[in-house]
Amino acid sequence: MTDFSFPPATVALAQRVRQFVIDKVIPFEKDPRLTQHGPTDALRDELVALAKAEGLLTPQAPVELGGMGFDHATQAVVFEAAGWSTLGPIAMNCAAPDEGNMYLLGRIARPDQVEQFLRPMVAGDRRSVFAMTEPGGAGSDPSQLQTTAVFNGNDYEISGLKWLITGANGAKTWIIMARVPENPHGPSGPTLFLCEGDTPGIHIERVMDSMDRNYVEGHAVVRFEGLRLGPTQVLGEVGSALRYAQMRLAPARLTHCMRWLGAAARVQHIALEHARVRTAFGKPLVEHQGVNFMLADNEIAMHQCRLAIRQVAWMLDNDTRARHESSIVKSFVSEELFKVADRCVQILGGIGVTGETVVEMIFRDMRGFRLYDGPTEVHKFAIATQLLRTGTAFASAT
Repeated sequence: MTDFSFPPATVALAQRVRQFVIDKVIPFEKDPRLTQHGPTDALRDELVALAKAEGLLTPQAPVELGGMGFDHATQAVVFEAAGWSTLGPIAMNCAAPDEGNMYLLGRIARPDQVEQFLRPMVAGDRRSVFAMTEPGGAGSDPSQLQTTAVFNGNDYEISGLKWLITGANGAKTWIIMARVPENPHGPSGPTLFLCEGDTPGIHIERVMDSMDRNYVEGHAVVRFEGLRLGPTQVLGEVGSALRYAQMRLAPARLTHCMRWLGAAARVQHIALEHARVRTAFGKPLVEHQGVNFMLADNEIAMHQCRLAIRQVAWMLDNDTRARHESSIVKSFVSEELFKVADRCVQILGGIGVTGETVVEMIFRDMRGFRLYDGPTEVHKFAIATQLLRTGTAFASAT
């Protein structure tokens, strides 16, 4: 049976995280280093130092690596509190793509790779990328991978073009997905590689202009040309990249939902306060049914999202893969929270589309949430496919 209660210490921690974000992080939302391409590394480093000083760094990583060791259920509470500002997860070193990459490295990296790549990430000393998406190939369907890693018996030569590679500019830990063609020297298939960001052959061509600006250094176009990596730089096993990507996705989908739920709570708070004091036609906006119904719809949606997130977090903590359920939650939560943000813009009226409040920025940033780690339509297709195989959860339980 799912238990939705939390120990008093967890509740107190969430309150401390929320207050840390309000007191120390929110002032940086007007910092010029929060650019159209996201926070700069200099801003990120300053924020990380603040969280480290508060003892709030990397809540999701194991204690033995320097993290706080929280399970998924605790992360749900803490990440929501951190998400009160889009800079909160960056400060606490639990933002994408680093959070998902840390999870993956913790599952499949060798001990020497953990020491070189993962431990410094947990300490907040370096950022990472997961280089999979391609202009004409891998994306929602990673089986279309076109980047190749040709093995000559000694090393792999990686060639290809990637785009929408979040945080590429300045990242030091690189996880690269490439297809190893059939060869006489060993196994083949989609494979993950692990290397330093300054390895010759990694060319960052440009940072793409995008609606969102909540990811450090934005999203880049990257070309691999003349990139040579040895067999020791394979992450996991050759040919297993698609399986590893799925291993990473279920918890990563869920943590996206946790963080954005916090941002939705922030815009709801701003809209509610605005509706209390703004008047129209002789009374506060909140007393007009057209406005208070929108606020009520927001509260209903966030309550449903919170319950869905916590139920799947419980499943992951109880050794359930929850691939199907995480798809359900990702598609549902991303759509519902975007509606929450949209209604808050509407409640604010004209200032809702300006920088006078943070609502406009969160609205733009949240639009991408419906695409990250799989568009809603891809998840719905996967959900429907599962239904055809097994029927509904209710039918299978009776």
